[in-house]
Amino acid sequence: MAEPGVETRTRSSVITARAAASFEPVGRSVAAARAFVRDTLQGWGYSDVVDDAVVLTSELVTNAVIHAGTAADVLCLRTEHGVRVEVADRYPEREVPLQGSGQPVAALDRENGRGLLLCAALAARWGVEYSPARKHVWFQLDLPERPVGTRHAGPALPNALLPVADDHVRVAVVQIDRAGAIASWNDDAEHLFGYAADQVIGKHLGDFAAWPHTPGTSTGLAEALQLSRWEGSYGIRGADGRVIPVYASHLRVRDTHGEPSTVCLLVRDYERAVLQTPARTAGGDASGEGRSIDPFEVFIGSPAPDDLDGLLQRTVERARDMLDGDAAFLLLATDDETELEVRASTGLPSARQRFARVPVEAGTSRYASARMPAVHEDLAAVPGSVPLLNGTGMRSVVTVPLKVEGRLTGSLGVAAEAAGRYSNEEALRLQFAADRIALAVESARLGELERLRRGSLSFLVEASDLLAGTLDRDQTLALMAQMTVPTLATWCAVYTIADQASDPYLSYVLHEDEERIDGLKDLLSGIAPPEPVPTPGARVWNAPAEAAHQAALRTSRHELDHAETASPLSSGIGTTLATAAAVGGETVVLPLVARNRVIGMLTLGKPSDDHFRQEILELAEDLSRRAALALDNARLYSERMAISQSLQRSLLPPGLPQIPGVEVDVIYRAAGEGNEVGGDFYDLFPIRDKAYGFAIGDVCGTGPEAAAVTGLARHALRLLAREGFGGPAVLERLNAAILDEGARSRFLTLLYGELWPQEDGSALLKVVCAGHPLPLRLRQDGTVEPAAEPQPLLGVMEDLELYEQTVTLDPGDVLLCVTDGVTERREGARMLGDDGLTEVLRTCTGLTAGAVSARVLRAVERFAAEPASDDMAILTMRVPEPHHQ
Repeated sequence: MAEPGVETRTRSSVITARAAASFEPVGRSVAAARAFVRDTLQGWGYSDVVDDAVVLTSELVTNAVIHAGTAADVLCLRTEHGVRVEVADRYPEREVPLQGSGQPVAALDRENGRGLLLCAALAARWGVEYSPARKHVWFQLDLPERPVGTRHAGPALPNALLPVADDHVRVAVVQIDRAGAIASWNDDAEHLFGYAADQVIGKHLGDFAAWPHTPGTSTGLAEALQLSRWEGSYGIRGADGRVIPVYASHLRVRDTHGEPSTVCLLVRDYERAVLQTPARTAGGDASGEGRSIDPFEVFIGSPAPDDLDGLLQRTVERARDMLDGDAAFLLLATDDETELEVRASTGLPSARQRFARVPVEAGTSRYASARMPAVHEDLAAVPGSVPLLNGTGMRSVVTVPLKVEGRLTGSLGVAAEAAGRYSNEEALRLQFAADRIALAVESARLGELERLRRGSLSFLVEASDLLAGTLDRDQTLALMAQMTVPTLATWCAVYTIADQASDPYLSYVLHEDEERIDGLKDLLSGIAPPEPVPTPGARVWNAPAEAAHQAALRTSRHELDHAETASPLSSGIGTTLATAAAVGGETVVLPLVARNRVIGMLTLGKPSDDHFRQEILELAEDLSRRAALALDNARLYSERMAISQSLQRSLLPPGLPQIPGVEVDVIYRAAGEGNEVGGDFYDLFPIRDKAYGFAIGDVCGTGPEAAAVTGLARHALRLLAREGFGGPAVLERLNAAILDEGARSRFLTLLYGELWPQEDGSALLKVVCAGHPLPLRLRQDGTVEPAAEPQPLLGVMEDLELYEQTVTLDPGDVLLCVTDGVTERREGARMLGDDGLTEVLRTCTGLTAGAVSARVLRAVERFAAEPASDDMAILTMRVPEPHHQ
């Protein structure tokens, strides 16, 4: 009998194909039924109605196998106008809830009874038919009759089933030019990401995009922008530093002049339905006429996934369904065939298992060898025989190898919760399927590996360039972390070791989510650092995950103890749990070894249940070697810089004395990087009461060698002058001391003088100019003249006969003493020279000594665009006018 008001038969149509399958009353049958209907309709070329048919079948099979607890028979019938799907169960007593009948109608958020409501909403026609032993629920989906111009159309849906979006849907439109730079940025983009157009135009999209990929294993952002069309998810780092997940559609276009650009449409990821293209699969004739049947397509289905991960996932799902299992898994062998790496699974905690590794030869009473088929009738009888299934509740398992030309490339397994489910017959069936797909899997794996290796090489070249570009320790640490996160790991920490007697110190922590950094740093600071083992390669470190787990437990207990009070612990427990999740996956430590010494450790981590791929660990090991050398170079440079600066500071005069009635100012610039003093030097010191000595000189060359002669000259001048020697005698004895240095000696130009302030406001000077640029005297009337005559330089001839000259500085007069770094300042063929310096000094009438020095320095710096290449010293002395005293 049929329920009143429900149509019980379809219109007369010619049935052109049929497919049927039965499903046992177990939970996995729902997924198997969905796959059966999807593959059947896609094979018939009815992709327009696949999604609706799968949804309705899923609900009806769920009602049968879950709620009614009976087996379900699914029948698909193809007609020229559409498809009819029938689902039959063996529980005919269940009634149909009809609207208007007084019976309660199931709510859309309930599972029980929802299938018939969806039939009413989605199907063109539907009905229920009863027999004494069975109940049939059927629905008819008609192929859409599209208006002219319609490329794709979906059915009308109830409001409750429409995709969710914000009140105001914003679509960011970003145009990228040929060079990859942002050329346009609309108002919605500014609202979504917080950047005004003038902040981003001209910059590369990669500066803002958080592109989720592993080097070489998928399309990078630059490649995606070059494709004619691309669609997918990534992140945009907003102005507040947060990464905003987006769904994007890229289209490559050209303007009227033929100039290419890429138009990117972006919406928030949860609004992806606005842009997402409906999945469409080219149909084919199910009859198979005119072509041979490919055994690979028979197992995998057509079309086969074009990426390795999709192919592996399809494989395990088909293997599970083929043997009616509860779970399935596929492992791929490493290059040396010693380990197997989990790459796909279904029915298992896949996140926890993905990329986990097990040995191929696991020894006696364990996994035996993955090179041969194996059947385990009851895992409980031999605990640990299949480590991958520990704690999963699986009792029986069958595994078969994937081989190509006799070489082990992987292992495929199917498991069941009941014992004794599998025998050699199932092993043969699974082995037959494995043989069909082994070559395709290996081909896809080699393609992925080649892409990874090319990407790894590019990554390492870029990393080497960045690391070689700095000798700053802190910047090197930051670069190490930024290159690993998020490309290689979700988070990283760098420990450094100052010397062999020191403990590792946590120097830098980085997480891809900036809000997790502080919690991660606190966690790592509270546990003992990893042991600095020099053995190369990555080793697992469980301490962070264990510490985070314990912290989460303690915080949870504390929260429960205070559940009845309004305490502000919710944010604390949220942070603790987030940190525990952030470090809950695999954590590895790689030693940083440079010059046969462990100078630190690079720690990489994954979030909960994640594992590292072997290729990623190998890439991280290569990076750690380069980073260790760069970090040690930065350490050595910093140490030598500190030593050099400390020694060189000791060569500078401790300070300038206050001379009554005379203004003094000094400017000193060293040209060598990291040198605060070099070939040029100055000094001003008291000799005796009312007598002062001053000197300005230039040692041949720059750097530490010149600085050594600088120290000798400055200290010798002070010692000899205070012993009562006059200017010529002081310089003659200094000349002998320089020559005594032998091969280490450097010739030296030197202006030395003695100054006596006078009671009438003037100043008396006696000067000796040994090969040095002549001192210039600026009179109050603006005239400039040399204040001494040139004499031979020091450090060249043994017998020198020097003489001193007397100069009187009247009130308002200035004496300017410089080194050749000032007069020999060049711009191409031009040189400042003595004449240029004279012209600058002539404009300084009435200025203080400090102002004169500053004006001279400014003139030197502006004379040429390039930085100065020679040391520079400026010593200015001025006798102020009486009304200035």
